[in-house]
Amino acid sequence: MISNRLIADKGYICSIDVLCELKILSETQVKDWRFGKTPYLEKSCSKNLGALTFINSTIKEFANDKNLKHSWTAYNKYGKGVKSRLVFSKTKIEKIENAHATHYLDTERIKALKRERASL
Repeated sequence: MISNRLIADKGYICSIDVLCELKILSETQVKDWRFGKTPYLEKSCSKNLGALTFINSTIKEFANDKNLKHSWTAYNKYGKGVKSRLVFSKTKIEKIENAHATHYLDTERIKALKRERASL
């Protein structure tokens, strides 16, 4: 399962990583969005809003089942100039924006990953 692999590799799961794993988004599309070349991330997705909403609700349900810590993450524009907040959806509805911006952390796995990196 994608979510379990992401937690094992990174210690957390987030919407963007899952969408990339599912090939709904490419790394290039995410990079273009992060640099402000795409007005909102949803525009680059190969699925519609209903599918994205379902994916985000599935991620949240998985996180709740695994008792992962919810952590809202600010996504700001990369590059030169003003570091404005990036937009996930065309509608800018707060619930949708928050669903995409929330990372779900496995704090124990993150601690283990830090220990592994420190021992290298």
